[in-house]
Amino acid sequence: MRTRALVLESPRRLEARELTVPELGDDDGLLRVEACGLCGTDHELWTGVLFGGAPLVPGHEVVGVVEAAGARALERWGVEVGDRVALEPFQSCRECESCRAGEYRHCRRHGLADCYGLVPVDREPGLWGGYADLLYLAPDALVLPVPAALDPVLATAFNPLGAGLRWGATVPGTSKGDVVAVLGPGIRGLSALVAAREAGAGFVLVTGFGPNDALRLEMARRFGADAAIDVAVDDPVAALKDATGGLADVVVDVTAKAPAAFAQAVALARPGGTVVVAGTRGSADLPGFWPDLIVYKELRIQGALGVDAIAYRAALDILASHRYPFADLPRRVEGLDGVDDLLRSMAGEGDGPPPVHGVVVPG
Repeated sequence: MRTRALVLESPRRLEARELTVPELGDDDGLLRVEACGLCGTDHELWTGVLFGGAPLVPGHEVVGVVEAAGARALERWGVEVGDRVALEPFQSCRECESCRAGEYRHCRRHGLADCYGLVPVDREPGLWGGYADLLYLAPDALVLPVPAALDPVLATAFNPLGAGLRWGATVPGTSKGDVVAVLGPGIRGLSALVAAREAGAGFVLVTGFGPNDALRLEMARRFGADAAIDVAVDDPVAALKDATGGLADVVVDVTAKAPAAFAQAVALARPGGTVVVAGTRGSADLPGFWPDLIVYKELRIQGALGVDAIAYRAALDILASHRYPFADLPRRVEGLDGVDDLLRSMAGEGDGPPPVHGVVVPG
């Protein structure tokens, strides 16, 4: 039996292939992909910024239905054939020190190298990403049940929302009454805004840059931001001081390829505050950054990578509650034939602003 998959052979070269569907044992399974959200990693792989040289099936924000699985696998995952589930990108051996501590993104057996959407297609059975009709559920894969009433396209937001919950609340310890600044109004920035609101923040400022972020900043207001600032026009530090009389207890920087944003994050933080850096700079140069401010302000600078099951479960519950307008995000949905153009748009190479949420629906 064969199934369709899109293989990223080299930067900007996605090719349709027919891959062999593996025979299953007691410990593994198959997921029929209903929808796969697009992350910044996806378009960076496509453009070549992150491409590692080995062809692969991209896609790690996957929601689908369990097509088939062994008895032990079903028992381990706590699901049945036909259940809709969300796939966690990282695999877990469940045995090493990191996995036992719940830090399975640092699993000694797997780690980043075995993240779904990054595994080379020549590693059997090849179906390691969401740009396909079927995805292989390895014995160490992790899945989470999706609430029955949640549409699979919307459900793919579990991944960025889970990230926002962890980065915007859990990692910095955001608490009731805190002043929070979120840098970057993409889906992860909006999700960090949700995290701050869920944690009881007293004031949340969200920043963006330029015309392409205008609609995103408007969405931030709909999601509950007290202030939404275009830093190409206004000084975010002055805006925060005018609104609150001070600076931020917590700053969450989820910008990507925006080197100057780190200096803004440090400037926005109050003395003794916390800065969470969850977006990659893409450069060793940080314009405007004065390292002494970290000393003078006694700042806590915390990097954040990946998510955990606690945040993913909370994300799915929030999405199912419809308390926030995730369903109304500017969204573009494409089948496998339209992925190239969608990735081009997400990379900022389209005619207009990229969608906030891009989703691939293989069927």
